[in-house]
Amino acid sequence: ALLCRGMQPSKNKNTDKAEPFYRLSVPKQKTSSEIINEARNVLRTLRTRRPFTPTEDQRKLFGSGSTRAPQNRPPSVFSLHASSFDLAESRPVSGVRLSPLDHKPVLVTFAKDEDSSISLPKPPADAAEVRKVSSARARLFRRNSQGNFLSAKMVSSDQNEEKLDSEEPAMMSNLCRSNDNCLAEQRSYTPFNDENRQLICNERISRLEREDFLKGTAGKFLFQLRGESDQIKKAGRSSSWPRSTGWKRRVTGLEDETRMNESEEEEIFWHIKILPILHELEKVEDNIENLCLACTKLYQALNEGNMLGKRFKRRSVLLKTLYKLVDIDSDPLCLKLAKIILAMKVDGKNLLSVCKLAFKICRNEKNDYIIQNDRLLDCLLEVLRTEDLQKSNEALLYCMGAIKFMSGNAVLLNEMVNKGAVETLLQLMKQINTIKENDTYFSNLGHLLVQLTATLRNLADLPPARRQLICSGAVSELCVALEQRMNAKDVCTYIVRIFSKLSSYNDFCAALADCSRCYILFLALLNKHQKQQDLVIRIIFILGNLTAKNNQAREQFFKEKGSVNTLISLFQTYRELDLNAQKRYHERGGEGKKRPKHPSEAEDVLIKLIRVLANLSIHPSVGAALAAAHRVVELLVTVLEYKSVDDSEELVISAATAINNLSYYKVKSSAVQDKKLHIAEILLKLLMSNNMDGVVEAVRVFGNLSQYHEICDFIIQKKIYKFMIALLDAKNEDVCFSACGVLLNLTVDKNKRALLMEEGGIGKLVDCLRDFGPADWQLAGLICKTLWNYSENLTSAASYFGEDTDTLLVLLTSLLDEELALDYSLNRDLRDYNKLYWEREFKPVAEKLLDRIQSHHSFLPTVTITPF
Repeated sequence: ALLCRGMQPSKNKNTDKAEPFYRLSVPKQKTSSEIINEARNVLRTLRTRRPFTPTEDQRKLFGSGSTRAPQNRPPSVFSLHASSFDLAESRPVSGVRLSPLDHKPVLVTFAKDEDSSISLPKPPADAAEVRKVSSARARLFRRNSQGNFLSAKMVSSDQNEEKLDSEEPAMMSNLCRSNDNCLAEQRSYTPFNDENRQLICNERISRLEREDFLKGTAGKFLFQLRGESDQIKKAGRSSSWPRSTGWKRRVTGLEDETRMNESEEEEIFWHIKILPILHELEKVEDNIENLCLACTKLYQALNEGNMLGKRFKRRSVLLKTLYKLVDIDSDPLCLKLAKIILAMKVDGKNLLSVCKLAFKICRNEKNDYIIQNDRLLDCLLEVLRTEDLQKSNEALLYCMGAIKFMSGNAVLLNEMVNKGAVETLLQLMKQINTIKENDTYFSNLGHLLVQLTATLRNLADLPPARRQLICSGAVSELCVALEQRMNAKDVCTYIVRIFSKLSSYNDFCAALADCSRCYILFLALLNKHQKQQDLVIRIIFILGNLTAKNNQAREQFFKEKGSVNTLISLFQTYRELDLNAQKRYHERGGEGKKRPKHPSEAEDVLIKLIRVLANLSIHPSVGAALAAAHRVVELLVTVLEYKSVDDSEELVISAATAINNLSYYKVKSSAVQDKKLHIAEILLKLLMSNNMDGVVEAVRVFGNLSQYHEICDFIIQKKIYKFMIALLDAKNEDVCFSACGVLLNLTVDKNKRALLMEEGGIGKLVDCLRDFGPADWQLAGLICKTLWNYSENLTSAASYFGEDTDTLLVLLTSLLDEELALDYSLNRDLRDYNKLYWEREFKPVAEKLLDRIQSHHSFLPTVTITPF
């Protein structure tokens, strides 16, 4: 019986069962070592480079490729001054009750006339003691304005806002009932008249007096404040207070005493720590370095005094000082200012302006170093976590833009991952995805989504970020955004770039394959943006990754409506573009010039498109259907017709691989079978090239096509068999394997067996068995099958194998000895792998061949062979 096209001797019968030369049969339970064999299979997946994305020359809010009209998108360049900020937004709104704070400032009265004043009732106390304390306080704080921007006028305007809980209706009711008495008591105990109203610790202090205060007065001042507090508390214990429950809750008890103490301490801290620094910042003529140092001290002092955020009473005074400094054109100073302003939890117009300030700083790549040494990133991430998406969407846009610029720096990118940026961005994306297309904010949030997805694309380069994206369910959210923003090309491009990067990794690729809607979305995008090369090539690359190792993904994509038609349409479109580009190249006289190193844009799309077709054909039913798709086969053949492997190596080899995969399937109306002679003719050009990868791929196709008698005759007619015999000397396992496969199919025809004697074919097969046998049992088995077919009518071993007879006998005897043939020093997986193929591919046919030769040989050879 003949061993034809990879046939194995039957284990149950004396006849041999015919099978295709290249088979899909592999062990059901593959070991890790069997992956080595995948490169040998006729049905092979293709690999290709990920599409290259050039870095933008300049940092912009929207890249040069953005399709958003400039008039419909926020600007990347803008002017920013102190006037861009609004001091009013930093104050509590009058008449609106604020949320309860952890401390309560001292309640005071500011009014144009006494009759309109509202003050807390003061209990009776020792008049002499009260006058003593008040007189000391008045001497300490009787000051005149010095005329700068920290003037008494500014402080007074701030004081007028600090009414806090005194305007609450319930309290107002109690106050009104005893208003006359309250006012009378206040006049008797307070030495300040209407023309000289002053707030404790809030008056203007001149520079010299402030130095005296810092040197020796602070302790006395603290003593006076505490003394007065004790007097008030003592008087409170002996007075008759209103019985209202609400009043008691606010004014009496340990909690209120603690809050009053906190307020007093805050007043002292303001004058000792904060106010001197503000006066340093007042010196605008000072150098930038000193101003930056003062800002650093200010931030540290505010943090130490727990004055960051909205709790601080003198917040508006502080912010107004900082806003004025924005006019100084210095990025290092503005960085310090932005950090403090953001930490003060500004909102509205001020939040927008400070986010623009941060954006402006981060836009300059030269500032990356100073940003690394500060904590601006923490503040910006906090804005993303806490601000309202709809009310602050423009501020969030510039905040996100600043973070996007930071992500272009490797150090800052790693810092983002460590500070939870991935989770923050995904949470923000989830919020954006809840906004529907008919919402008024939908369009503006699209601008924000561009910045967000661009940042995620940069984060996707880092392994920790990739793991977080998988664990956080990024695939589903990105698919939702892709579906909602189908018309926004820039958003789609960034999301596709994220998938393009991440789908190169098995774990993310598996997660994406499990998202069933991704195939529909990708097809919709391909149909909608068919001529957008940068988008198309990445989607095709992703599909190639999905179909490379996942049989379910191959089937699912193939079953999507219009999937193959979409691929064919893209193939036709980009083939025409490539043909036109090639025509223009020749018209310009480019034949003598050196070809570009990398493929053109159109050619690159074709490479990745063919890869998808080759990968899809691995699935049995999908492959059979594609083999019968005449238009698919025609397009692949045209690539081999008008392209040369010297000019377009990857494209030509990819096309040959796809044809090889399709040629495996022997189905009715097979387009490959119909065009087999034409395919064989155009493969001759590739076979005779100097490109060894191209040669091997052409030989593989001939290995499948040589199952047909017409192709065998073609091989003899064109003397291709001589080339196959010559390839046995290649000293390369894969080359020898492919060439031996063609020779095996030729030996099915008894009239063609004698050809093995030409060009020393038998001796070269024996040499291959000796050189590669112990390391490659598939190749060893294939050689034995070829020799088995060749020696079907053997009468004398010497007449068939000549001087190689003895060598062949010794080889077969040694290779069939399990202890000699198998290397048990290997690890268990590799040893089991070798034994599996030794028993399945080599041993059955080798035993039969050895028995045949021995039965037709007069004596056993005495030749010895070096142990394997």
